[in-house]
Amino acid sequence: MKNRTSNLMRGMAVAITCLTVLLSTGAKAQTNTDAPWRLGIGAEAAIVTGKYHPGGGFMYGGTLRLQHNITKGLDWTLTSGYYSFSPGYLGNSPVYNDRMGLIPVKIGLKYYVAGNWYVMGEGGAGFELSGYQKSRKLILSPGIGWSSKSWDIGARFESFSGGNSFNYGVAGLRVAYGFGL
Repeated sequence: MKNRTSNLMRGMAVAITCLTVLLSTGAKAQTNTDAPWRLGIGAEAAIVTGKYHPGGGFMYGGTLRLQHNITKGLDWTLTSGYYSFSPGYLGNSPVYNDRMGLIPVKIGLKYYVAGNWYVMGEGGAGFELSGYQKSRKLILSPGIGWSSKSWDIGARFESFSGGNSFNYGVAGLRVAYGFGL
């Protein structure tokens, strides 16, 4: 478990370093669509990280993401949906956690660095609905991805901290179908 988490953190550090280099090169970003407003319907899957995490180590869910073009290559986003964490023991403790649900509400920025490739950051709140302890969490989420006029595929690390329960994170993938409004 510790090796998986340290490898994940090392990978995220490399990804962030690469993104910093890409952003500092002055690439001419382009948006992927002519529509200023877009809505995406996404499926989510992730591996749960952290010493104490809610359940069996896997998360899946669905999200809606509304995005609006601010300037060429830069969009703001509003994302919400439902995450379901698989049941299991709470980290390495003897406490068994039933399936836990969480509603994320996040705002963020999506910046196109080269063609349809983007980096993004989101922040917001997560509302735990069931499980060991119900709590409100701070969510911070850097990510990278690729999008076209219809599809958006992104990878991210999402951190859940604060509240009355343990802090944890997820390393996940989102595949979404999007359309202009």
